[in-house]
Amino acid sequence: MKINFRVGAAFCATLVILGISSVVLSKRASVQASTVQAPRFEVDPMWPKPLPNHWVIGNTIGVSVDAQDHVWIIHRAGSLEAKEVYSTANPPAAECCTPAPPVLAFDQAGNLVESWGGPGPGYEWPDSNHGITVDYKGNVWIGGNGRGATPPGAAPAEGAPRGPAPYNDNMVLKFTQSGKFLMQIGHAGKSKGSNDVENLKGPAKLFIDRKTDELYVADGYGNHRVIVFDAETGKYKRHWGAYGNKPDDTNLGPYKPDDPPAQQFRNPVHCAELSNDGLLYVCDRPNDRIQVFKPDGTFVKEVVIAKNTRGDGSVWDIVFSKDPQQKYMFLADGANEKIYVMLRDTLEILTSFGDGGRQPGQFYAVHSIASDSKGNIYTTETYRGQRVQKFVYKGLAAVTKKDQGVVWPKAK
Repeated sequence: MKINFRVGAAFCATLVILGISSVVLSKRASVQASTVQAPRFEVDPMWPKPLPNHWVIGNTIGVSVDAQDHVWIIHRAGSLEAKEVYSTANPPAAECCTPAPPVLAFDQAGNLVESWGGPGPGYEWPDSNHGITVDYKGNVWIGGNGRGATPPGAAPAEGAPRGPAPYNDNMVLKFTQSGKFLMQIGHAGKSKGSNDVENLKGPAKLFIDRKTDELYVADGYGNHRVIVFDAETGKYKRHWGAYGNKPDDTNLGPYKPDDPPAQQFRNPVHCAELSNDGLLYVCDRPNDRIQVFKPDGTFVKEVVIAKNTRGDGSVWDIVFSKDPQQKYMFLADGANEKIYVMLRDTLEILTSFGDGGRQPGQFYAVHSIASDSKGNIYTTETYRGQRVQKFVYKGLAAVTKKDQGVVWPKAK
């Protein structure tokens, strides 16, 4: 009897100790979770200020911030519906509205400070603008992903494949901030595929390395590669596909989440951003992944984001935090309508913000992302989103939710 009592008492004591330990561990885990820090943002619903001249913007498919913290965007006037631009009818159907010039720049207060763009002498303006980058010298670069137009009644050339027209925008353009043309790389309708070193094919976004003066192009909508040029002369340097492989234009078919990782990029290859420590982060949008390379194309690592995202894919554009180490990375996901806040070195998602919708702080196809010197974030939206938004950096804060939803300003 005494033995049974002792055993029972020991068993009860063990349960008490285990219970206490469980509570302690749970509290410790809770404390540790609450001490994970991440940048916090609030949307500024009053930025930018209304445009002059009854101007409106269409699909807004690029954003960049220059050394003066001016925010540059590019949009597609051709995406506007007839009823959005009644004043352009002949005769005018109403007082409002008219398309804004393709390239617009705003100051920190949201005032419009620059506007230009469109066809001109000496260069081929894209059929469908895509991406804008202001380099460290202040030059403005743009790409395009237009397929061109087939003349009415025209048939495809003999032997040409049936289906969608090939990408006609096979070039990138370089301008001054006032819109003076400087250089064109590639020519409309000339691409010979992903190993053509003279032409692009639907280039999505560009990055210029100030250390080497090299231009990295996410190329893109028709090709399956990253390609590098001399940013001053336009001379070809090197190119590569997924995992550093030689790019291949074989049609991979639709993305399937449970298939083995694709050994080539799918279209579009949507961004290529170089970090301060010399790593190139590439958006393989339809494959839901970021691949990381050395500048010579050596594959380093990858991460898959929201693996079950089909259609437009989850990895649209990225920007790094403004600390010298670029500790954080912000990823725009235009299918799931959110911005992920990530640790750049581990590619771990800390939290996210945003939701689908048309109110400030919500998204409809958030397409591009950039940051200014203060750490504020700017986003643009394509399709019927048609806007640029500002998210004000509010410092570091404990992560309490994986998905924050709409980051509306707190009541004062």
